[in-house]
This record gives sequence, C-alpha cells and structure tokens, in this order.
Amino acid sequence: MSSKYSVGIDLGTTNCVVAYAELDAGGPAKLDILKIPQVVAPHEGEALSSLSSFLYVPEEQEVASAAYELPDYPSYPTVSGALARRLSADRPGRVISAAKSWLCHAGVDRCAAILPWEADSDVQKFSPVTASKLLLRQMADAWQSSFPDAPLQEQQVTLTVPASFDITARELTREAALGAGLPADFILLEEPQAAVYHWLEKTGDHWREQVAEGEQLLVCDVGGGTTDLSLMRVEQEQGDLVLRRQAVGRHLLVGGDNMDLALAHFVAEKFAQQGTRLDAWQSVALWHSCRQAKESLLAEDGSQTETISVLGRGSKLIGGTVSTQVSRDDVQQLLVEGFFPECEAGSRPEAAAPTGFQELGLPFETDSAITRHLSAFLADNPIDDDAQVHLLLNGGVFKADALRTRIYQVVGQLRSGTAPGQLGDVADLDHAVARGAAYYGWAKQQGGIRIRAGTARSYYVGIETAGLAVPGMPRPLQAVCVVPFGLEEGSDVQVPGREVGLVIGRPARFRFFAAADRKDDVPGTTLRNWSEQELIETSPLEVTLENVDEATEDSPADNFVPVRFSGRVSELGVLELWCQSTRDDRQWKLEFTVREEAEAAT
Repeated sequence: MSSKYSVGIDLGTTNCVVAYAELDAGGPAKLDILKIPQVVAPHEGEALSSLSSFLYVPEEQEVASAAYELPDYPSYPTVSGALARRLSADRPGRVISAAKSWLCHAGVDRCAAILPWEADSDVQKFSPVTASKLLLRQMADAWQSSFPDAPLQEQQVTLTVPASFDITARELTREAALGAGLPADFILLEEPQAAVYHWLEKTGDHWREQVAEGEQLLVCDVGGGTTDLSLMRVEQEQGDLVLRRQAVGRHLLVGGDNMDLALAHFVAEKFAQQGTRLDAWQSVALWHSCRQAKESLLAEDGSQTETISVLGRGSKLIGGTVSTQVSRDDVQQLLVEGFFPECEAGSRPEAAAPTGFQELGLPFETDSAITRHLSAFLADNPIDDDAQVHLLLNGGVFKADALRTRIYQVVGQLRSGTAPGQLGDVADLDHAVARGAAYYGWAKQQGGIRIRAGTARSYYVGIETAGLAVPGMPRPLQAVCVVPFGLEEGSDVQVPGREVGLVIGRPARFRFFAAADRKDDVPGTTLRNWSEQELIETSPLEVTLENVDEATEDSPADNFVPVRFSGRVSELGVLELWCQSTRDDRQWKLEFTVREEAEAAT
C-alpha cells in the first residue's frame, strides 16, 4: 500500500518531536507537528508538541495505585515525558536521561540493563536500546491514536541520528526503532541534514537566490548531548544548483547537558557562599533543576531571573529546601565564555592527560569549548580563502542572542575576518529536525531538492597478513577499503584487488575500521602501515560462516575459501560486505551487527 504521509521523527537527547506532511496534498509541503499524549501529573495527562526524553521508573506502590495510568493511554513500564522531566530534579536516581548519548557509548554494553546509571539496587533498570525503544514506542502509539486509518507501518518514516553516529550506534537505533513498531524500510537521516532540509522547506525555491555555486554551508548543530558539525558545498549539476555534503565532524559529546552541569557548578558555589554544601544526591538533582532554569532564561520571551531550589537533606535541613536565584545575564555570560570562547584559526581542543582510573559514565569531551572543536574541524577540512561560507545554526541553545552573536564572530575570526553569510538560521529550533526529516521524505517522493550526501566515512576490513609466527607478536593487520567516503546509501561497489582467504565452517573474528579523514581512498586501497589515529575500529563481528555447499568429490569441504569483496551501504547506513567465492557461485554476507551472538546471512 502506498504511503499517505511522510513522517519525520526526532529522537532527541532532551526532547522528541514528530512532524508529518501529506504526500498527495498537492502544492508545497504542508507540515504539522504531532501532539503526543503523556502524563504531566499523577492522574493527569495532556497532549504536547514534544515528548521530553526522560523515563521515570515508578516505585511498586506507584504502580499499584495506578497513579500514572490514564484512560485510553497505553501502559508502559516507565513514565516518559513532562512528568519524568520534572521528577528528574526531585528523584534523579529513578530517572533515565540522555539514553541517546548512552546509545553511542562504546565503553559500555548498550544492550545491557544499565540505566538509570548508578541507581539503587531496588530500581528496575533498562538498556539504552530499550530506553530508546520505549520513547519511540510512545511516539508510534501517539501516531496510531491520531491516525487510526493510516498505520505507521504503511507510512514513509524518516528517523534522525547525529551525523557522527557510527555504524554500531546506527544499528542499535535501527533495532530500537523496529522494536517500537516503525516500518522495516524506514530511513535514517543525519540531524544536520535535517536542519538544512528545514531551511529549504522554509525558503522554498528562493534558496538558490541566497547561495551561489562554489559557496559552502557550515552547519553547527548543538543538541542536548552532542555537537554535530557538517560542511556542504553548492555545486552545479546539469545546469541546476545542488547541495553536496563535503565533511562531517567527529562525534562530540558536548552540548546542552554540559551547559546544565556548568550552571549547576555555578549555583552550587552560590549555595556554598550561603553556607550550604550539597551532597552527591543533591548535586544530581541540581543538575536537572538547572536544565529547566537554563531553557527558561535562554528563551526569547523567558524570564530575567529564575529561582533554583533543591530539597534539603540532613539534620540542618529537615523537610526544607535550599534556594538561590540566577539571572539571564549570569547564565549567558557563563555559557558564552565557557562554551563559545574566542579563539584563533588553527586552535584545537585542549587535551588533558587522562587519569588512570575513570568512572564508567558518559565520555564527555574534556574541553567544553565548542568553538575550539569548530576551529579544528575547519583546519581539518580547509575552505578556499575566497569561498563564501554561510553559517546555519541549529539547537535550542541558539535561542540566546548572545550565543548566536558569539559563534558568528568566532567563525569570522577563523576565516581571517571574513564574516559568514547569514541564512536566517532554522526557523523553528524546537521542531526543526523533525520538520526537516518529514520534508526530506516529502521531497524524496515529490521530486524536491535533495542533499547529495553518502557515507560520512570510509570503511575498511582488516586482513591478517601471511608470514612466519613470532612469539608474543600478532601478525600485522592490513586494512582494505571496501566502502569509500561519500558512497550513496543504497549503492553497491565492487572492490578490486587480489583474492582474500575467507574462513568458513569454524568461529572467526572479523574486524572493521572507519576513517573520517581519508576521503581519497578508493575501494581496494590497502593500508599496510596505519595508526589508531587514522582508523577507528568498530565493534568486531565474531561469527561462524556456514559452508553453504555440501562437500563433493569435485568440491571438497574446506575451511578456507578464496573470495573477492563487494560493499554496500543500506538506506539505514548499515555496512554490508559481500564475499564472493572465486571458485564457484557461493557467497556470504557479513552485515554489521551489535549482538553478542552475531548471525550472518548466506
């Protein structure tokens, strides 16, 4: 059945949004925001334009009292949305936050029940994948409630992810989405691209009047948990202007969460000056309280001051609270100088020597200065001095004039005093990513402008070299490029070169690598001497590939088959490596997966 709607879903670190457009309405795309029913207080529900990305794990007595069960509302094992966000300040040990950031944290088992992080033993825990699935499921249920005659499974759905998400994080997102009821053929779209699509939606055909061939768009997307940097170039194709992505920055775990924490430290010092020192529990609660105060103070129509309160603890504060006030000027000054300081061209993030033992929390960047990360990105992806660069900003933090002004100033400094062009930024910072995703789906079917993107990295497979064994030393590992930078999703590529031996019929470990800075490598490029700084290893795949043919007199069973490679990147950005026997018509597919017991199709 053909789709009636294009649905865009923003699975955000702080807020989730669903936008949609009717595909056969005629004329320009008409986008709307889906209202998502959620619990806002005990025994009280409301449909809001966004779903806060917080999940509260209720206590047994709360479950028994059905305080969070509402008529005609689906039942979930956690409480998501507005109430969970509010409870994060009062009961932080029972609230899951930043599940999306945990989804891309390679230092933990993302399929294990680890959240809420450091919760008490009596609190039920969930994996980052399950937490993401619960948020997506609530959005899917909201769609079904509003459009019972248009099942989500039959719509054209686009789900957004950070541009810097690696293959593992994308596959985990896919697993969560399918478990939540999204259609099997849904599309993953990078968030900076979605922001550009939102700009295209709002600009219409006039976008070609604002940019010219050879000019570039620098997208700076500062979300709740991550910062994404992308560079796009305006090119001419068959007499028409098109946008082509040139570069994507590395995964930066710095964003609104860091700003909330910085504000929490600032407020904690104010409490200390009043003679109150907070314990660990109060500090976590303060972090969540500061998130709400920051958003209010940064909003264009927000208040000039906010009172921040934390529940009292200990004998001196029985039943009481501690409170202090912060002003809009204080917050803007703190965030401008802490996260957007002035810097010179070529500046790079300050690297601190790691401590031998580290807590297994989220691996936030050691340098919170987004402008220094931006400087490094531009140094690694140089732009012609005479090329005009337009800056496109996305993310709720850019509601603050002071932050917008500072980043335009810094980009001008990094470009030798050449001020970046202003595209008016995205028109709707709260809903931009979801709207852009829905517009992408609409443009894909209706023939509108599409960004030429492809893979943000080059991908390699590890080949163990032949040679004599040396005690205590593994054989050197070569890396062969199987998917080049910029390969369009849904495309295939043959990998030229010599035959490679494939182990079948017994357990083997397959290693995959990625590089963001080796854009000139073509399929078949072999790296014999490389460093961990050049290539980043993704999660290895351990599997036994089945011998798909029975042994015969002419073709005896063997554990070692000569093959050649072909690579493919699916519409979801999942790497598929096909191994074709050079002796017969047998072939094996290695699809990147994240499960401990990986399965390989034959």
